[in-house]
Amino acid sequence: MVDAIVSAVLEQLISVAAKEATEEVRLVVGVGQQVEKLKRNFRAIQAVLHDAEHRQVREEGVRLWLDQLKDTSYDMEDVLDEWITARLKRQTEGVDHDNALVPDKKKKKKKKKVCSFFPASSCFGFKQVFLRRDIALKIKAINQTLDDIAEQKDMFNFNVINSREKSEGMQSTSLIDVSEVRGRDEEMRTLKSMLLCQGSDQQTNTVQIFSMVGMGGIGKTTLAQLAYNDNDVINNFEIRVWVCVSDPFDEFSVAKAIIEELEGSATDLHELNSLLRRIGANIAGQKFFMVLDNLWTDDYRKWEPFRNCLMNGLRGSKILLTTRKETVARMMESTDIVYVQGLSEPECWSLFRRFAFSGRTPLECDQLEEIGRGIVRKCKGLPLAAKTIGSLLQFKRTKEEWQSVLDSEMWQLEEFERGLSAPLFLSYNDLPFEIKRCFSYCAIFPKGSSLKKDELVKLWMAQGYIVPKGNKEMEVIGLEYFDCLASRSFYQQFVKDDDNMVIGCTMHDVVHDFAQFLTNNECVALEVHGDEEPLSLINNSQDKLRHSILVLDKVASFPVSIFNAKKLRSLLIHSPLEVLSPVLKGLFDHLT
Repeated sequence: MVDAIVSAVLEQLISVAAKEATEEVRLVVGVGQQVEKLKRNFRAIQAVLHDAEHRQVREEGVRLWLDQLKDTSYDMEDVLDEWITARLKRQTEGVDHDNALVPDKKKKKKKKKVCSFFPASSCFGFKQVFLRRDIALKIKAINQTLDDIAEQKDMFNFNVINSREKSEGMQSTSLIDVSEVRGRDEEMRTLKSMLLCQGSDQQTNTVQIFSMVGMGGIGKTTLAQLAYNDNDVINNFEIRVWVCVSDPFDEFSVAKAIIEELEGSATDLHELNSLLRRIGANIAGQKFFMVLDNLWTDDYRKWEPFRNCLMNGLRGSKILLTTRKETVARMMESTDIVYVQGLSEPECWSLFRRFAFSGRTPLECDQLEEIGRGIVRKCKGLPLAAKTIGSLLQFKRTKEEWQSVLDSEMWQLEEFERGLSAPLFLSYNDLPFEIKRCFSYCAIFPKGSSLKKDELVKLWMAQGYIVPKGNKEMEVIGLEYFDCLASRSFYQQFVKDDDNMVIGCTMHDVVHDFAQFLTNNECVALEVHGDEEPLSLINNSQDKLRHSILVLDKVASFPVSIFNAKKLRSLLIHSPLEVLSPVLKGLFDHLT
């Protein structure tokens, strides 16, 4: 993550400095030397970042050093934004720095014309000097901090490793979407038998609850999807509902999601009791099948109101939940629990080779098989691990590259998610720096969100993550970035249009957790109901917050604590206009 930010800042710094030099703008005394020093420091640090990124997961000191570097890089990025804005403003107002204080008659006329519309610019030339002075002082302060960071670098004895700084051109590939599931026949038969069983008259509850328990990336959601879309299951129920449950458990969001599935549209109700009554009325006397995917909370008090209203369903109704925690399945009073195990080695190999050997000749496959089987053994039967590392190796053409993946120290990591740290880190570290930032930005979305490809690309463009290259439009480059991430299995469940073109996707919850791990509380998604401040906003360090999504309902009060996030770079708000309009006018004044 840090190497992506440093690379972007260095590239932007070089670009801005070059444009200033081309325009022959006289900088404040000493700033030219300060900029050169900045570039030298960033380049020296950049040379060891590949090693530092690998060591941070094992060494706390290295992680703290990288955090300090990341904060300083963000500060530099903010200063560069001010610098670029000042240049654009200067060009718009028609005055350059060289003669801002002594304009000729022609420029004086132009200046007066501008001042009549913008009174604050009446002291235009002096204001420019103060702005330049402010930028110069900030650059000097950042340089001092960067000097300390560069000095600390030598204490860690990092190795200088030449890593790819930018892509040589995106490799085109057809997106592989797994249409068949390996090795789940027994679990599927068991699950289907549970769902089609009518139950007995002696049952206490009319609605039965079943649970699938297993670690992240083991295939619980895939199994649930198979069951949900099975024709026999479809024909056995009058109503089907699929809800991805967020963490932390939000009763309002879950209730609204259920109603939207039942009625096909969003509800305008804002009281939890009203929402639950609406759910109860919809399913009363109906035989329904509901999937609650990725449930985390084992607090029975949060589940009990839902349980009470869902018991209005007809006998034979079923609820299937997926969870990583057995305590959740017990709390839900599950009739049966299916423990989802890892794939056997032959099954895992079959899934892996579907990705890793795509487009290779039989001879190439034979030459790489022994190393590939060694890599598969390290996947520990996790489908997501096999799929992710297989997607990475699809782009590795030589035996040496495959051997390097097999021998990587990353396989020893358990920092993030048992069995999945290595595949995700290896695949992420192999990305060009500009695409790393695009991936990590996805942490801003709530878990389980449907992502629209075109909107995602526009958000990347708005953040400056996509830089024009030659005559190629930024939208085209952004679509290439999306395809790269999709081909590496960072996205899944692709939605296609009538022309079979991908228009949307989701992220596996483990992959989303990985993006959150990388950004370290820089991205927060908040849903606000009523007038209470969101705990996740209060509890997070707001001076670290860079990107946020706010989802407000009609009776929500705007969370004023967001005003403390002075380093916020993007704020996406989904809200009725009547909630937002009272604060919209002063919103940017508070955040700047």
